[in-house]
Amino acid sequence: MEEVWDPLRKKMVALTPEEKVRQWFIGVLHSECGMPLHMMASEVSLQYGSELRKKAFRADIVVWDRNLRPAVIVECKRPEVELSGDVLEQALRYNMVMGAPWVIITSGKATFVWKDGRMVQALPKYEDICQQL
Repeated sequence: MEEVWDPLRKKMVALTPEEKVRQWFIGVLHSECGMPLHMMASEVSLQYGSELRKKAFRADIVVWDRNLRPAVIVECKRPEVELSGDVLEQALRYNMVMGAPWVIITSGKATFVWKDGRMVQALPKYEDICQQL
């Protein structure tokens, strides 16, 4: 099985189609958006729901601002997955726990970005995220 180094988890992980997208997007966030690697995490475990009906999930990528508040949550899908309303709903469910102002979904082929519930055209820059504190 082929593996790839995840700089956020600091270990080798299986190179699945979704993992390829996740690693590519970590690179985009770091190199194009200026997101420091030490302010990002991948496969972040969280839970939502009532005490009796808790559901566990893993956010693909989370970026924290300088005050360690969640600023960006990213849901990654395999390239052949259509970024439908279901994918957005999944990311928004995760964000109900995180409370990040930025939500991004990507398949590597397409990427959609929302800020405070409104679709925007550009990826956020880290400096812009931190100026909005």
